[in-house]
Amino acid sequence: QVQVVESGGGLVQAGGSLRLSCTASGLTFDDYAMGWFRQAPGKEREGVSCISWSGGTTYYADSVKGRFTISRDNAKNTLYLQMNSLKPEDTAMYYCAADFRPGSWCPTRVDEYNYWGQGTQVTVSS
Repeated sequence: QVQVVESGGGLVQAGGSLRLSCTASGLTFDDYAMGWFRQAPGKEREGVSCISWSGGTTYYADSVKGRFTISRDNAKNTLYLQMNSLKPEDTAMYYCAADFRPGSWCPTRVDEYNYWGQGTQVTVSS
């Protein structure tokens, strides 16, 4: 049984930092591309960042480029999202997702991912 669990969310002031973690079990982690998505109240879920199985390919939404860094540790079955210079508009539920994709790229659309976590809330105060 596949389980994807996010952690690390919280309340932070604008300009601050948080690091999200996502641990996946029940799958061969390095066969999967991984992604971070977020959903604010009343809005659609949107892609934030993704990373290929090897970490060699990454993608960032324009809204987070230069502020967020995605990484993974395949030995620990763990995905990370380092978020710096946070803004109030980054406030959302953040989700981790896994896509079976042993190739050298990562998908960016919600409907391309097989497994999802329950999310971790990030709130940025102004």
